[in-house]
Amino acid sequence: MASARSADASPHVPIMVAEVLRHLRPSPDDVAVDCTLGGGGHALAILDRVMPGGRFLGLDVDPGALGLAEARIRAAGHGPDTATVVHADFRRLPTVMDAAGMTAANLVLVDLGVSAMQHDTPARGFSYKHPGPLDLRMDQTTGVPAWQRLASFDRDALAAVLTANADEPHADLLARLIVERRPETTHALERLIRVGLRGALPDLPRADVKMSIRRTFQALRILVNDEFAALDELLRVLPSCLRPGARAVFLTFHSGEDRRVKNALREGLRAGTYATIADTVVRSAKAETFANRRAASAKLSCMARMSIRSNTSFTT
Repeated sequence: MASARSADASPHVPIMVAEVLRHLRPSPDDVAVDCTLGGGGHALAILDRVMPGGRFLGLDVDPGALGLAEARIRAAGHGPDTATVVHADFRRLPTVMDAAGMTAANLVLVDLGVSAMQHDTPARGFSYKHPGPLDLRMDQTTGVPAWQRLASFDRDALAAVLTANADEPHADLLARLIVERRPETTHALERLIRVGLRGALPDLPRADVKMSIRRTFQALRILVNDEFAALDELLRVLPSCLRPGARAVFLTFHSGEDRRVKNALREGLRAGTYATIADTVVRSAKAETFANRRAASAKLSCMARMSIRSNTSFTT
């Protein structure tokens, strides 16, 4: 488990750190919030810049990742008086901030990616590349694993999940295959999709088969963790958590996340809640993408500032 790793042994590599810092612009005395603490890489970079005088709040729904991140933060010399770490879903951000004595933040980061620690731990079931139970829960202390959820779905309901959560073009076919077999492990699901698609669609390129496997795992992960509902709620409550002139950055990794963030921020701009949002998509640099393939799908595409007393624009 990720929680058993030492800070130094962590394989976690934060994505687009330079770009995140450039757009958040953390400064001494700022109140900073990281809604998805992960391995703590972004957090450490932000903490270095909000001190002296700043405060930091980090949330994560994964208790294993949280323990690792907190160990790294404390080892870097940041105590509980300046850096608060909380096991919580980011949809509860206003409540968590209130409990931490924070009325509002100067900057907020939301990194919606699955961390390397989660992805590369077989018992978590996030990757079809590793044999393990088809679990897919961010927090294994609550809820039920994906294989159990699949037991309650009929073909139409599952096809709807694959379409809504991952834009899967072969949703009906895959739903039929999965409902017939009810796989309980990562390798069983991967083989079911691979063999089933090749049998039904022999001319389908291997790259497309691989993408359908990835999209199916993505769709089930989103289902199990109720990710879209959590993101929708965060986007709804975010304005109440920001100081005038505050900045927020979202790192998104697939179209479902990206659409929700963009739509919410555009609506906030139209309503006058936000003064500025950035239309341009920021991608990871070529060197980072080459070194870390997980960065390839990342988009730093949306930034927002509260409109009151805002008189500067984002750096793009």
